[in-house]
Amino acid sequence: MLDIYKFDESILGANTPDPLRFAFVKKASPHAGGMATPIKPEQTVSLLNDLYSSEVSKNNKRCLYIHIPFCRVRCTFCNFFQNAASRKLVDDYFAALMAEIKLKASMPWTQSGTFHAVYIGGGTPTDLSPLQVELLGKAIRKHFPLATDCEITLEGRINRFSDEMFERALAGGFNRFSFGIQSFNTQVRRSAKRLDDREVVLERVSRLSQTDQAPIILDLLYGLPYQSLEVFEQDLKDYLATGAHGLDLYQLVVGGNAPMLNLVEKGRIPPPATSAEKASMYELGSEFMAQHHMRQLSVNHWARDNRERSQYNSLAKTYAEVLPIGCGAGGNMGGYGMMNHRTLDNYMSAVKSGDPVVAMMTKQHALEPIFAALKSGFDSGVLARYFLPSFHGVSTFDFFGPLFKEWQRKGLVEVEQNYVSLTLAGRFWAVSLAQACIQVLQLKHQEQNAPMSVAV
Repeated sequence: MLDIYKFDESILGANTPDPLRFAFVKKASPHAGGMATPIKPEQTVSLLNDLYSSEVSKNNKRCLYIHIPFCRVRCTFCNFFQNAASRKLVDDYFAALMAEIKLKASMPWTQSGTFHAVYIGGGTPTDLSPLQVELLGKAIRKHFPLATDCEITLEGRINRFSDEMFERALAGGFNRFSFGIQSFNTQVRRSAKRLDDREVVLERVSRLSQTDQAPIILDLLYGLPYQSLEVFEQDLKDYLATGAHGLDLYQLVVGGNAPMLNLVEKGRIPPPATSAEKASMYELGSEFMAQHHMRQLSVNHWARDNRERSQYNSLAKTYAEVLPIGCGAGGNMGGYGMMNHRTLDNYMSAVKSGDPVVAMMTKQHALEPIFAALKSGFDSGVLARYFLPSFHGVSTFDFFGPLFKEWQRKGLVEVEQNYVSLTLAGRFWAVSLAQACIQVLQLKHQEQNAPMSVAV
């Protein structure tokens, strides 16, 4: 049995009449995850060769992630900026990227399975030229074994996303487009270093959506400087007015060396919203989407109609294997996590010399299948007994019974015989709940596998 009383509020949540705003101190990270063991650099090459040469079941869910590490402007909230875009840098990188694509596609591991979702992320993938976008899409369709309903997403900015770019992307086979709008409000956008005014963004998104050639998905952040509840509500109304097919609502989490931190410290922009203020925004967003009968696909994603499925988001964040391609791309295969070189020079040199582009590998935790199922359940808003692998021969659902009941008492979940459903507060704190479960399992696993002491 799980003794929950050995844990503090970081696991159990706080005793508060307002769990939506105060169950936890703050969202610690964008995604939940378990511990991993670093692989020694001298073991990387042989291990990669074994993974790449292996053939696996076609039933395994897998995704392809391709990274474009360029941006013309660094957003103030961003902690992932890598390279300023220039035509020569982008062209040279694209040539190296195509070489890596052909190499990775030829591996037995790649050809023995089926890819259910492809995501071109960054950076700003739309800093590629229209022709390069088309060639990239065609290369993916030519070289990789894709599911018949494979979702192929191009991420980007509305800024400079021309009709030619859209048409060539469609010609290349892209069937989903995700735009990081963050906010429609011009003042909010200016403080975040977004380039276009509200009217420009509204007009462009509306035109793309009206073509009905592919789902147009928008990302909105909530909690940005100058983004009051009134401004955020107008952002939601603007999304509705564009006719876009889906919406992600992401809580602002600023860390590392993001420029926003320095700007706030110097008094040049107001601070971002507190956790309690962001909880109010999430409440407003959830109620707005329900009022307009948007279909909720996860705790932070809604769809206007059945064309939008958000396959990559639901698979890659949970239990699918992800093949990473490109500078700075991360993924996982066969129980190992991997990250490609993050510096452009190192990546380009590795491609030219024929060396592995993977800079770092880790061995995933032995309980990763359970972690993945937990992350998937919390992300969807419902944990199902049948979907959770057993933990040391015990039902994981039953093992967590005392914790689930404690969370129910605190207004975070509703417990049924075979399901745990997240309340509004639980959906807001879904990552914290998933991380709490993962931490408990790691601790219990460590205790059960610790060497027994022998009395002398």
